[in-house]
Amino acid sequence: MIKILNKFFIVIILLISFNSCLQWAVRAKGKLPTETALHKTYDYNGKVIIIGAGASGLAAAKVLEKNNIDYTILEATDRYGGRLKKDTILADFPIDIGAEWLHSAPITLNKLKGKKGDNIDEELIPYHLDRTASWDGKELKIDPHWQNNFMYYFLSESKFKNTTWYDFVNENIANTVLHKIIYNSPVVSIDYSNNQVSLNTLNDKIYKADRVLVTVPIGILKSDKISFKPELNKNKKDAIEDITYHPGFKVAMKFSEKFYPDAITCKAKNGEKGFYDMAFGKETQSNILGFLCTGDETENYDQLNSKKEIIDQLIDELDQMFNGKASASFSGKYILENWGSYEFTNGTWTQAFQEKKSNLKILNQPLDNKVYFAGEINDPYKQMGVPGAILSGYFAIDKLLTDHK
Repeated sequence: MIKILNKFFIVIILLISFNSCLQWAVRAKGKLPTETALHKTYDYNGKVIIIGAGASGLAAAKVLEKNNIDYTILEATDRYGGRLKKDTILADFPIDIGAEWLHSAPITLNKLKGKKGDNIDEELIPYHLDRTASWDGKELKIDPHWQNNFMYYFLSESKFKNTTWYDFVNENIANTVLHKIIYNSPVVSIDYSNNQVSLNTLNDKIYKADRVLVTVPIGILKSDKISFKPELNKNKKDAIEDITYHPGFKVAMKFSEKFYPDAITCKAKNGEKGFYDMAFGKETQSNILGFLCTGDETENYDQLNSKKEIIDQLIDELDQMFNGKASASFSGKYILENWGSYEFTNGTWTQAFQEKKSNLKILNQPLDNKVYFAGEINDPYKQMGVPGAILSGYFAIDKLLTDHK
């Protein structure tokens, strides 16, 4: 009991010490805007180009579509959604292969789609875990129940019960702007030195616009895959470079029985590593165990030669924890999405609350009032994840349409 109390007081002290850093996500409900660009009317006669058809780019496009403003979306891949993606084959419920949790207060969903009032349409699962464990590579320890209660009430999260983040964005944001997306068009250069901004794509096509909104993941800006003319100033470059953006991958594995707890936290040098029950709270007959790995821990898997070898390694790890139950009940069916290795994502997600405020401010500064930026790291409302990306799209497009030289 003394050890438990000591751990509890250590957690409390740490949380009080970093309280200002933790006013994010669901705890930042008061930071939500009373209205977004969806509620405003704009009169803009110029041409706008949005780079990226992820959540933030699609959100900005919805505002332009609503106001009959001329725009085009240039998407580097052959699909929209960015790091949103779903699977309907592995289980009897749809699986989020990309973003999965709602870290914000449920009312945020209404803000994202422009609905007034406090009653949300979506059915959510409170992510209040009952039985969790930790694994140090040798011993599996069941976590105390108070720890799960404390974590939920301090920073409560939720998940969609019958749908996915991909469905939410598709139905409430993307469906009206899909006709404006030009796929397989990665932008490699942005020249804003003249009155109009000139964009060059990898397939040697040139597009011109009066203003441009860049919504690519921060990993693309860090990799210098897009050149700017004039070059980004030192402050902008340093701010981009300072942002932590881990490599990582996500796995969903199907088993014939549920031999595992709700979640297992694994020891990790940095980033995170853990297994979790993807079917938690859902009405399903499928036993789907998820695995997330980011940061340095990915190196142990990246050196393997194939996805199958990675899965075999994960099954071996689970067998060590559960005395062979994993291999005995593994169906052989799985999904593995390596977001860190994809050319146009170059990583997983950002944790803005861990970054310097000065850097976040610099990232949102436009270039000569012609080139603007949006994405989860650009969210001024401290919501994180998909809500942060969408709200940053609304915020940035409002600035783009109202700024004057």
